[in-house]
Amino acid sequence: MIDLRRVPERWHRLDVTVRDLPLALGLAGAAFVPALRDYGTQVGELPARPLDGPALVVIALECLPLAVRRRWPAVCVALVSLGFAMGQVSGHHSFAGNAVGIALVSAGAHLDRRRRLVASALSASYVVLAVALDRLSGAERVDELVTFYLVMALAWGIGAWLRSTRVAEVERRLRVAEETRAAERTRIARELHDVVTHHVTAMVVQAEAARYLTAAPDRLDESLTAVADTGRRAIGDLRNLLDLLDPGHEGAVRTLPGAGLRLLVEQSRQAGQPVELTEVGTPAEPAGSAEQAAHRVVQESLTNALKHAHGRPTAVSVHYDDREITVEVSTDGPGAGTQDGAGPGSGPGSAPGSRGAPAGSGRGLAGLRERVAALGGELDTRRRDDGGFVVLARIPTGSRS
Repeated sequence: MIDLRRVPERWHRLDVTVRDLPLALGLAGAAFVPALRDYGTQVGELPARPLDGPALVVIALECLPLAVRRRWPAVCVALVSLGFAMGQVSGHHSFAGNAVGIALVSAGAHLDRRRRLVASALSASYVVLAVALDRLSGAERVDELVTFYLVMALAWGIGAWLRSTRVAEVERRLRVAEETRAAERTRIARELHDVVTHHVTAMVVQAEAARYLTAAPDRLDESLTAVADTGRRAIGDLRNLLDLLDPGHEGAVRTLPGAGLRLLVEQSRQAGQPVELTEVGTPAEPAGSAEQAAHRVVQESLTNALKHAHGRPTAVSVHYDDREITVEVSTDGPGAGTQDGAGPGSGPGSAPGSRGAPAGSGRGLAGLRERVAALGGELDTRRRDDGGFVVLARIPTGSRS
């Protein structure tokens, strides 16, 4: 049994010539219907002749080339125009004469190269036809010939308009696809920055500290163990990120918000950053967009504290309620640098090798602002009076209760 729902799909899979062939054959067949004889396109005053052998040639030239009207539009319009001219001069007028209008529309819509040359050649050919008709009949009216030419030019113009509309749609789709790819690249870059920077920063700080612990084997072992643990967490987070970016993967494991924050705090403590975590309320399970954004705010803030204010006390406060999540991360001063472009610098208590650390490119906080703003929230960063730095985020949860 034929599935009628798949017929259009199968039809569009056929070659374009095969799909245009029924139009050509249908128009040729209609030329032999007596009731349609007076509905053909005609120019000039020559009397009509009955259908005979030469008329078959004229009809074939006028109709059959329509099968290649999209594959070879220049060939199509040339052959159809030739058949039309032969039919007008010989008086073999029929319904097939309407093919010239279809050929002109198709040429205007599908001809890619030498459009002006083809249009000029058709115009010159029409002038020759008009002169020939005038000499044969002696009763041609210039206004009728001009009107017919304008109608044929309109047919070409309709095709050109269809072409420009199609090109504009293709360009729009390409632009949308490029914007989508750019947005996806930005999202991936932001996710990689959030995941990688925090872990790598912690590993660098821990490794730098380990250089000064060679005389204390126990502490050195603890420091190297912390580096290894951080590396394993980084690998796990990267795997989860890659799973989330893979649309066909369904096995990604998301860390619950509360547990994720505690892991971040513990990792920063292992890197030598004194961090106090205060949580008020209960985070949602599983984590939604607001909880994920809050996690990233804390992660980026602790990363910057490690880079630019290592060793200085940092307080993390997260407040959950029905309407929004409030996150505040405060790092004590004084500091000479900035936090990811605007925060405290490394002070006397910084880890070895962290003095004069650059402020960063600002990608982290900029990405956070975009992420929070996309959820309808706000992210504020400011310097404290003592030279420290505060990151404050308010993220709506989307709940209306």
